[in-house]
Amino acid sequence: MTEPRPLLLASRSPRRRTMLAELGFDFSVGSADIDETPLPGEGGDAFAARMARGKALAVAADCPGHLVLSADTDVALDGRILGKPRDREHAIAMLAALSDRTHHVHSAVAVADGGGEPVLVQTVTAVRFARVAPDEAAHYWDTGEPADKAGGYAIQGFAARWVREVHGSVSAVIGLPLVETVELLARFGVQPRAEAA
Repeated sequence: MTEPRPLLLASRSPRRRTMLAELGFDFSVGSADIDETPLPGEGGDAFAARMARGKALAVAADCPGHLVLSADTDVALDGRILGKPRDREHAIAMLAALSDRTHHVHSAVAVADGGGEPVLVQTVTAVRFARVAPDEAAHYWDTGEPADKAGGYAIQGFAARWVREVHGSVSAVIGLPLVETVELLARFGVQPRAEAA
């Protein structure tokens, strides 16, 4: 049996790096510079899939001989992709929109093996927030945590205080759906180290 190719994570996200390492995978890291602007009318599922595929293909083109894993996570409210906050005012407005409502987190994971279209898996997680008071949202921005987060919050951080319900994968909301990622990598013969189990 041939050895699987070395794994490369195509992501700038420190959260994804930590999550993949904690699962026991050995990997190197690269990143892709692609346009991350949603297309007109593009929904969260389609956008996440396009981004994950695009990142995987871009890095695979520069790193032949590697198995490239990429992921994308997006927050959508009423079918509209929220993106990352541009500034303090935008972040506070995002949290006001999410307050006391249910939104959806779309995640896509892709693996490119150098031979054609990447293999893709997707998840959708529903997250219901409690009420977010304006002064709480302002304080949250001042912590620095939401600045680079889709939807303007990190479910594993300070914002956990507002999470009333989650239906789906919590790890996907953080940035990488772990069950689906392990299953996808197994299809390519990539397994975590036994001692990490």
